[in-house]
Amino acid sequence: MTAAADLVLTNAEVHTLGSPDETHEAVAVRDGEVVRVGRTFDVELLAGVETRVVDCGGRVVLPGFIDAHTHLPMVGRSIVHADLSEAGSAAEAVELLRERAAEVERETEGGDGGTGDGIGDGGTDWVLGYGYDESRWDESRYLTRDDLDAVSESRPVVAFREDLHTAGVNSVVLDRYADELPDEGVRTAGDDGDGDDAGDPTGVVVEGAVDVLREATEPGREEMTELVRAAQSYATARGVTGVHDMVRGSRAPEVYRDLADAGELALRVRINYWSDHLDALREVGLRTNHGGGSRGDLVTVGAIKTFTDGSFGGRTAKLTEPYADAAADPDAADDETGQWVVAPEELRDLVADADESGYQLTAHAIGDAAVDAVLDAYEETDDPGAARHRVEHVELASDEAIERFADSGVVASVQPNFLKWADEGGLYDARLGERRLRTNRYRDLLDAGVDLAFGSDCMPLGPLLGVDLATDHPNPDQSLTVTEALRAYTSGAAYAGFDEGRLGTVAVGTAADLVVLDESPWETDSIRDVPVSMTVVDGRVVFERD
Repeated sequence: MTAAADLVLTNAEVHTLGSPDETHEAVAVRDGEVVRVGRTFDVELLAGVETRVVDCGGRVVLPGFIDAHTHLPMVGRSIVHADLSEAGSAAEAVELLRERAAEVERETEGGDGGTGDGIGDGGTDWVLGYGYDESRWDESRYLTRDDLDAVSESRPVVAFREDLHTAGVNSVVLDRYADELPDEGVRTAGDDGDGDDAGDPTGVVVEGAVDVLREATEPGREEMTELVRAAQSYATARGVTGVHDMVRGSRAPEVYRDLADAGELALRVRINYWSDHLDALREVGLRTNHGGGSRGDLVTVGAIKTFTDGSFGGRTAKLTEPYADAAADPDAADDETGQWVVAPEELRDLVADADESGYQLTAHAIGDAAVDAVLDAYEETDDPGAARHRVEHVELASDEAIERFADSGVVASVQPNFLKWADEGGLYDARLGERRLRTNRYRDLLDAGVDLAFGSDCMPLGPLLGVDLATDHPNPDQSLTVTEALRAYTSGAAYAGFDEGRLGTVAVGTAADLVVLDESPWETDSIRDVPVSMTVVDGRVVFERD
């Protein structure tokens, strides 16, 4: 006798998102696995006394979204600390930070200002803000020391730009970390008549200097647990069932496994460890695709992650041709074409070392020169396609680079959310000029046969926003269809994590990771606004809208 299902979704429009995309009326789940897909009458035969049967009322059921590039604790930080993403000006960002400063004052009143269990000091007495984007402001400028001194003259204040490659700090931070912040990461005032003496720190820091501050404010285990809980609630409410998290010097891997062991992890987490963890991973015998936790494979070891260049926002992404606005900020980079965060020679050595040890590699590369450098390094390995080596972002890539992706089998892990900067007058226009319309070439990549995985990089986390933007590219020649964009956030992301055939489609034998949408993304003018009704991970309902 066939065992009863745990969950049955009926009266739905179930899209498998396979090839071709087939539609069905119902789906049944048992023991975390899809056991039947088909007509409501046939699927309902698996319902037993204890089966939960949900009438979807015509709603759309899809495979759960997999965010192939995210920083989940950073989502939690925006929730717990000051969320600067909605600030429409520097003044609004400062006001949000003042509100957070008042909260910190209340939280630390009578305390000692430190947790004692963090990698840094936990940032307990710090005033932290995340996610500002000056490119959307009428006065497009970074937050400076003067701005943040107005928040507090006694507590350290840091406002992290959305890309996490640039931050603004107050005088307290500059004084406290004067010996630790690398000179090349601290912007100084020019002789520009603004009242600052030439050579004085402006409070704007980039790249390596930002790393110092991130380490100093890294949460301890208790706070990290709070951040992850908040972030996973945020993610599942947006239909996310799995994330590829980029982790460096963090308690997050420990917390993920703690939550998995307690049965409280509501997402599948693939941890991509920073390159400075490589020796430790080898020492303890953890390799790419190793799982852990009492709930099976909810937590998995992913790739070894590295940088190559910086960001367009900081003018530190490495280009083959100068920035269109290089003269506007002569101290922004080593030269007019950006800078290397990890030099090509160092990158090649790292790739060779990690690949030889059997690890998947994933490298941040935004500018076209950086993309070329990563492909050079990967092509020196035996089989980069079989290893599923990845390039993260690929914001500017040449025709030749796209051909090399296709020929080598390297995965393009991209973030359609970045298209918010691609409109006329936006960040890409300012930084790149006419190259704006040659960014984020999703159609060209897909048509060339490149494996395309979508993620958000938390800018912001939201798959339906990314699908919306990818289907309405500022360059119409690069737009994807709705089905193609959804696949990049499901089966494409699954492939990037060696999970094809198990995740990313709705079929008998696949994991029961599902999302229920109130409206069809194929039949709306605003995909980003489609409400998520339910999210299912490993057969469990982890989000259900009231």
